Amino acid sequence: MACFLVPTAEAVVVTIVSKVLDHKDASKTQEVDASKISEKIPFARKLKWLNGMLWGGSALLAFEHVWHGEVTPWFPFLTAMGSEADAMEMFHEMATAGVMMAVLVTAVWGIMCVAADIIMKKAAKKELAGGKAS
Repeated sequence: MACFLVPTAEAVVVTIVSKVLDHKDASKTQEVDASKISEKIPFARKLKWLNGMLWGGSALLAFEHVWHGEVTPWFPFLTAMGSEADAMEMFHEMATAGVMMAVLVTAVWGIMCVAADIIMKKAAKKELAGGKAS
């Protein structure tokens, strides 16, 4: 009914945090060692991955709910808000399915970040070993 609102709320928070981090990174004027850049992906970039995953998933879920007639273009927009019993069911769905989806997406993102760091470290070691062999 409205489970897509939980990942959407997380996406809004992640977007704000991402914008703040981008602003802080842009304000830094000190030079960074090029060898450190190749070893690790910046957290701000990884946060953009999470942002894309959350917004994309939320959009697909919202479309699915529109398709099934659970979201309407007129007030109150959610058909479950028509009665108190339906609203309680909707809040229960948000608390269970919505939270679980947001946690799952965030967990997959975390695994992606760890895997990306491992891949980057291996590539840096390979590049360093190749550079010494020449």
